[in-house]
Amino acid sequence: QVQLVESGGGLVQAGGSLRLSCAASGRTFSRRTMGWFRQAPGKEREFVAGISWNGGSTYYADSVKGRFTISRDNAKNTVYLQMNSLEPEDTAVYLCAARAPSFGTIVVVPTTITGYSYWGQGTQVTVSS
Repeated sequence: QVQLVESGGGLVQAGGSLRLSCAASGRTFSRRTMGWFRQAPGKEREFVAGISWNGGSTYYADSVKGRFTISRDNAKNTVYLQMNSLEPEDTAVYLCAARAPSFGTIVVVPTTITGYSYWGQGTQVTVSS
């Protein structure tokens, strides 16, 4: 079992930046692939970014490539999402997700909801035009 707590959301003008954080409980964080998803009102939850347990592989949705950066600090049990050049279309609740721990060498970074077992409550990001 792992608990995820997001922070860092808020209201920002278009073109601005925010840095989201997700703090995870438990001793297996360093073995978990982590992901960020978002959900806007009336829309389905969508993949934003993912990072492998060792930080060596990252994946991004096409809509955020070049603007968002996912990173992790395993010593702090925290994953981050740096969001630059924000657009009104980025407005959504951003949720952190954790995959079951991996104890092998294979790296898997799912881009779908079903690839993750644990979810945070989310943090609201609102981008004004």
